[in-house]
Amino acid sequence: MISPDLSILVLYYSRNGATRKLAELIAQGVESVPGCDARLRTVPAVSTVAEATEPDIPREGAPYVELQDLEECDGLALGSPTRFGNMAAAMKYFWDGTSTQWLSGALSGKPACVFTSTASLHGGQEATLLTMMIPLLHHGMVVLGLPYTHPELMHTASGGTPYGASHWSGTNGSQPISEETRALTIALGRRLAETARKLRSST
Repeated sequence: MISPDLSILVLYYSRNGATRKLAELIAQGVESVPGCDARLRTVPAVSTVAEATEPDIPREGAPYVELQDLEECDGLALGSPTRFGNMAAAMKYFWDGTSTQWLSGALSGKPACVFTSTASLHGGQEATLLTMMIPLLHHGMVVLGLPYTHPELMHTASGGTPYGASHWSGTNGSQPISEETRALTIALGRRLAETARKLRSST
């Protein structure tokens, strides 16, 4: 058995748990590739109330991300629920604080992918995935999608796009992840890890 030598950061924000479930499936795909380890991380919520704060350690789920996680990773999967066709404010706030890593090129040349969940089936899944790619491109990352060699893309009725994994979660996040979405999300994590391995072996 190959001990993990590649660390893939799976960074997500989740309010009702749907995006977190996708992140866990991405991690499953990552860790199906020999020598690859998934590092699950999240971001704290932001508030319009200046005095409001989040605990130093989340009540549940993954630990909060640190900028060092970006510097140490060999690849990145970025996930957020949809907010009017864009990533959630909490995730955007985190990326707005990565100027030092941008200037140093900490993420340049590393592979990345994106994933999202929406309350309604046509709630801006593709717009969110595309806008989430923008800061990754600014950081010089190699952005991956899902090719149509995955037949689930042609049959899914609950999410799933060539731009990344997606899930229709329902208004309260209770909609179960379909078999197509599950397969596509795991496949995206596997593709990210396989690409990271190829890039590592080519240097």
